[in-house]
Amino acid sequence: MNRIVLTLLALVFLSVRVLADETPKEALNKALLQFSKTLPKTGIDTFKPSPVPGLYQVGAGPEVFYFSPKGYLVFGEIWSQDGRNMTAEAREEIIRANFDRLPMDKALTIGNGPVQVVEFTDPDCPFCRQVDQVLAERADITRHIFFFPLESIHRSARDKAKYILCNEDPNRAMREVYQGGLDNRPIPQPGDCEADTLIDENLRAGGSVGVRGTPTIWINGRRFLGDAKALSTFLDNQKGEVQ
Repeated sequence: MNRIVLTLLALVFLSVRVLADETPKEALNKALLQFSKTLPKTGIDTFKPSPVPGLYQVGAGPEVFYFSPKGYLVFGEIWSQDGRNMTAEAREEIIRANFDRLPMDKALTIGNGPVQVVEFTDPDCPFCRQVDQVLAERADITRHIFFFPLESIHRSARDKAKYILCNEDPNRAMREVYQGGLDNRPIPQPGDCEADTLIDENLRAGGSVGVRGTPTIWINGRRFLGDAKALSTFLDNQKGEVQ
């Protein structure tokens, strides 16, 4: 471990010496060019100086890692002297920015209440169904529903999402699916409404904001963490807050 720390310190020291005669913009552009040469097939969203001189912070989706112009990648977290997890802060900043860019026109919108609920859901996820019971009963919310089928464990989830999206009455179809009406029975196959493309776009949107499981929910732009019972209480406290 000591050897690894000394190596990283040496990399930082050498990088600082090399960059001493360059402007910050020149150093950034040079480092980005070096990154592109080192990892030409790696798609990234952001590239900027990190809190540690000589290391650059790379954002790829919601993930954050670091690059040394010497050609090294560093995965881990940077903590400040006052105990702040600066990597976690950077990750949250990226997620907030990506959340503001979510393709809301690709979500299924139900309701017209003042409280804005963004949810990533899987039709076969039992916790998603519990959350749906709470949300379906409320008239004070607008639901923006992104389908995020976890097909590795819920093999019929995508087909159920397609059934909802292609239905003439998606709200009714969602009630049917989330109440178990299509469990253990053939799922009606709707006509071609490009639902597969839409679901793929929903999955990419979820990935951009760090969705790893379902349900994942934001209420008035703030991430909600809790079960269905806590969700009802949380929503009661949102009255009057309009996003």
